Amino acid sequence: MASTRSRLLFLSSIISSLYLYMFVAGDSDSANTLSLDAIRDSLIRQEDTIVFCDDGNYANTAQCDLQCLQALSRRIHYGKFVAEVKFRDSPEEYSTAIHAQDGDTLMKLLTFKNVEEMVKRRVEKKAMVFGQEVTLNNVGDNETYKIDPSIVSRLYDEWVMPLTKLVQVKYLLRRLD
Repeated sequence: MASTRSRLLFLSSIISSLYLYMFVAGDSDSANTLSLDAIRDSLIRQEDTIVFCDDGNYANTAQCDLQCLQALSRRIHYGKFVAEVKFRDSPEEYSTAIHAQDGDTLMKLLTFKNVEEMVKRRVEKKAMVFGQEVTLNNVGDNETYKIDPSIVSRLYDEWVMPLTKLVQVKYLLRRLD
């Protein structure tokens, strides 16, 4: 567990610096048909790809860490599509905040606590299901996890969702340029 925690701390430090570089490339992402359902389905599939690999081999660990960071980056940047759908649903509300360059109001418009709680519960459940140590001679209900599911939920709560909302706000602030 100690090596997993140290890897999570390492990943969180990398993630914290990622947001500084998020907008180096142009925001030319667009889609002809956007829907919250399609985006939600894609995000759920992406959560499945965010895995934590075995620490037995440094090269494999580095490769898994890179795959994890790429999956997190994709997951975070999907926020632009979510922001576009939300903008199209209420263009008047968002336009007022965008013209005023009011990031705080945009953040409030984008935040749905009930959805965030649902995502945290879903991610924790996935960590429980996919992160189990599987043995042939399971005795009792004493489940052992490769990583504590509550840590994965906290990672989403403290890093992934806030960074996603930052991407959404930055996208929307430039939406009407």
